[in-house]
Amino acid sequence: MPGDQRGLCSLERGFVGESMSERYFPDGMPPPLADPTTLPWWEAAADHRLVVQRCADCQATRLPPAPVCAACRSTEFDWTEVPGAGSVYTFTIVHRPIAADQQLPFVIAVVALENSGGLRMISNLVEVDPDDVEIGMALEVVWEDMSEDLAIPRFRPQRA
Repeated sequence: MPGDQRGLCSLERGFVGESMSERYFPDGMPPPLADPTTLPWWEAAADHRLVVQRCADCQATRLPPAPVCAACRSTEFDWTEVPGAGSVYTFTIVHRPIAADQQLPFVIAVVALENSGGLRMISNLVEVDPDDVEIGMALEVVWEDMSEDLAIPRFRPQRA
């Protein structure tokens, strides 16, 4: 898991485990960092579960995780698992690399998450030709395992 939960800060930990058949996260990019607010989100992701924060007082959802509800200012919250389905809200096709050895082009999308209270999340679209991406395209989450303790959600076109 990211952060220092296991005694090492994420910048000190190397990637472990077997190589993936296809890797989307460029080797030159630093791994994400966790803090006490986001750590439960990263722990769920490591288990291939997509979760959102839900305010315990007003039931508003939020992503990314935050210590205070923007709707009612409550500090009380819980975590709710969402199905990992959604649709393309908007997207861009990237033609210039942001890290060495990055495969181009690639798609960055804002994904409208189903059953999340209207939340959207930014992620990469994978397993799709960039020219085939459309607003409203149905998506499903897939997980990129960076290590035994770190998984990053990506989205691909929904399979029948």
